[in-house]
Formats: sequence, structure tokens, C-alpha cells
Amino acid sequence: MPEFHAEPYVYLPGMTHQSALIAWGAFYFRVTAKGKSKLVDDDDLKYVHPPRKDTIGACSAPYGPAQVEVYDTHGQLAGTAKTSTANHCWIAGLRPDTEYTYKVFVKGEEWAQGERWDWSAAAQALVQSGGAYDNRFRTHPHPDESAPLAFAVIGDFGVGVKKLSETKRQQQVADALKHAVDAAGVRLILTTGDNIYAAKKLLGIPIGSTGTEDDDWFFTYFQPYRYIINRVPVYPSIGNHDSDETEGCDDRGEVEDNFYLCERLAGEAAAGRASFGPGLFYRFRYGSDIEFVCIDTSKEAFFRRHRIFRLPKHWAFVESSFAASGPSPRWRIPFAHHPPFSAGPRHHNTRSMAVLFPLFQQAGVRVMFAGHEHNFQHSSADGVEYFVTGGGGRTRLGRPDRFEQAHTVSWSDQCHFLLVTIDGKQMLVRAIGEASVHDAPLADIVRQAPDGSVATEAIRIQLAPPSSVA
Repeated sequence: MPEFHAEPYVYLPGMTHQSALIAWGAFYFRVTAKGKSKLVDDDDLKYVHPPRKDTIGACSAPYGPAQVEVYDTHGQLAGTAKTSTANHCWIAGLRPDTEYTYKVFVKGEEWAQGERWDWSAAAQALVQSGGAYDNRFRTHPHPDESAPLAFAVIGDFGVGVKKLSETKRQQQVADALKHAVDAAGVRLILTTGDNIYAAKKLLGIPIGSTGTEDDDWFFTYFQPYRYIINRVPVYPSIGNHDSDETEGCDDRGEVEDNFYLCERLAGEAAAGRASFGPGLFYRFRYGSDIEFVCIDTSKEAFFRRHRIFRLPKHWAFVESSFAASGPSPRWRIPFAHHPPFSAGPRHHNTRSMAVLFPLFQQAGVRVMFAGHEHNFQHSSADGVEYFVTGGGGRTRLGRPDRFEQAHTVSWSDQCHFLLVTIDGKQMLVRAIGEASVHDAPLADIVRQAPDGSVATEAIRIQLAPPSSVA
């Protein structure tokens, strides 16, 4: 490799039933005399590749005139778009629920083609190990059509993959998630927040690589999920490490930039499907039967440290999203960071979330996904199944201590993500553990009930609510 290496990336931030948002960028590395790779900090880019000052994201400076081409399964050109002012393009005019492939050309050359250089924690360098982009996607179904869905939920995952660690297992979980995209046909990914963490702590204070610069996102997002996010869109929620609640450093700007939220949510607020800035609230449909609702549960200093969803404009959005009357999908699924129910061991029930319960009841909500506690938990209360999935990067060892208050059904302290399938009136939820070897079969983690009995089978949820257990 040369003294400096620019590694290109391609990804698919947004999707509808008739369009796709395709983006590209790069990260820069200095190669040492010993063959190690050092990621170039954003502030140093002007010395390496002047006048560049950023690398990736919606606001990044263009790499040059670009063209995106989308092809159908017969290899025929289905759509194209050009830009010289950005590193992303919307491709419109696509067919619903249809598979496509795509290519990105910058200055006439295909971007990120061939075998790629990926990070090796063992070598502390970029290496070629057979990785290459398979740039294909499938559009969402038409909003008037019912369709089954497989999706993933991951939370508290942004710990980074720079070094080998027995406690940080983000890459192993990411490998399993990639296999789920291939084997289970995952069509989208929800996050339950804490999308990125500070690199380290000094005297208990998070410092360094907090998430406010592009280079902070290489080891925590773009590299571990590299061959996933070029194929399926990710729908984020905000956690306490993404806002200034815990780290004292607000990463919302970079969250918006790297998830292309402004581009994806443009016009949604006017249509009543989003409430944005400050805070992240939005909802989206997958076909006619499924609607997801993102709720921002962060505490904000300007709002007297109250949950931001109680801000009047956001509360109006939340109320309208869980209205008792009007058109309603079969499945209305909220996702957020802070869990209404958690048995611990560190984080317990979020009492301020109780104001949402009447809305969930009137809207027929059957399931909610949250994070925050770094383990897996399943609680059942008043006909709603609540899941904590906060083990996407590392887990918190220790037995939870408030099972009764949290209405706990089962729990596990293993790293995982959730693989969820919906078909008609039935939902299956599987907690999938990390991959031990490349392309290993998907393995369910072992869950424990409060009485110590174990289970690994999928959790079945019927649309018709069971009797209350609260």
C-alpha cells in the first residue's frame, strides 16, 4: 500500500416503495513503516488531501461529478441520477417490492469496485481478505399492499472494532447480522439508540472520538456494518450517548449527517409524519400493515432535563401517531432508547415513560423495542410485549434484580441483535447471538426466566392481545 490510502465506501441510507437514496464517501489512512494503518483525523485531512476537511455523510464536500445507475435483475438500466454538488443521489421511478443492483461512478470511474481493504483488529491495519461490495437492494412494498417483513433491531452497539476485546463484541454481532441479511432476507434495521460511544474515559469522563467528527464513525459504524448498509436502510433512534445527556457532547449533528436524516425526512414534518429539531421523531410504513414510530426519549438541558417527547410540538406528534381513531395499520411498532420496563442490573424502569401507556393501549400497540440496558430483556404488561435490546456491542454482566417490577418474562446477558419477522397477524422475535466463524448459522442466545428455567425458541406474538398480566 502507498504511504496514504483512501478507502471508498458505498451505502444505502434511504428507501421507499419507489425510490432509493444511494451515497458514497471515503476514509483516509496513513500507512506506517511497519505496515500499520492510522486513520487520519478530520482536522488533519487538509494536510493529507487538501482542501478536503470531511470524508463522508450528507454534507461532505463532493468528490467530483458523479452518476448513479440502477439496474433490474435482467441487467437493464432502470434509473439513473447525476450530481456534481453532493455525494448522494435519490433514484426515483422504481417499482415496488422489486430487486435492483446499482453502481456509483465518480469522475467516470466506478466507486469502490473490486476487492476492498477492510480493518483487521489483529493486524491493526487495512487488509484484503476477500471483501467486496454486493450492491443490491429491494424496494419497500406499495403502501396499499400487505407484505411479510423480516427486520433487525440493534441497540447500544457503537463501541467500535478498532482493537480485539473479550468484552467488546460489535464485529461478531455485525457478522451475524450480515448473515441474517443474506439468509433471512432482512429488509431494514431499527436502532434503539447509543449509535456511537466515546473512545475512552478519563477519570470516568468520556473523551475522544465521541461522534462529532466523521472519523469517529469509521470503527463504530461504517466499517463493522460495511457490507450491510450498502443493501438495507437503517432507521436510528437517539440514545443518551448520542445526545449530551451522558457524554456532555451532543452528536446529533453527525447522527443527522451520517444517517441522512434531513434528506430522508424532508417534507415529512409538513405531512405530519415527523417532528424534527431539536429531537428525532418520525414514522414510516412498510406496506399497508406495518408502521414504525421512532420516539426520542433523551433528556434535554434546555427543557429542564425533561424527556424531549414532552415538548409540545413533539407530544402532538406522539399523540397523533397513537390516535384512538382513524386509519390504523395492523402493526404499529414504537422504538426508542429508554425502556419503559427494565429489571436492571444498572438501569431499571423508566418511570417517565408511563405517560405513553394509555396511548399504546388505545392504538392497539402489541410490541415496543428499546435499549439502554446492555442485555436482552422481554417484559409483558397490559397486553404489550416490551423488548430491551442493548447488547449490540458489549454486554453488561450480572443478574437483573427487579424482575417483578419489570414484568420480566426472560432475559440474557449475551451480546445479540433481534431478528423479527411479521407475517399477517403473527410476529416472531429471535435474539441472535454473535457469529463465531464466518457465515455460521444464526444461533439464538440462551434466555433465562426469573425462576432460572431456560429457553431458546422464538417468541411468538399474536396480533390479538392476551389478557393483562400487569
